[in-house]
Amino acid sequence: MDKLAKNKKLCPICGGVKKAGKTTYTVDPGFGVIVVRDVPAMICSQCGEEWIDDTTAKSLEKIVNEARKKKAQFEVITLK
Repeated sequence: MDKLAKNKKLCPICGGVKKAGKTTYTVDPGFGVIVVRDVPAMICSQCGEEWIDDTTAKSLEKIVNEARKKKAQFEVITLK
């Protein structure tokens, strides 16, 4: 494994190992709360810091924009 690939697997905060997992994404856009469950992420096994890839972030952005249009006070969604 080259140095760059190894660094992508290590947490830049604590040096722990990042592993694939799922997280919950929560946002308060000012009018309510939006919760998205089962979001794929890389999670540090040591400190718990989470990273979401660009494709997932774009999906979350679409979900938040749709909720803004609806002005939902509280919305819980499971990402598929």
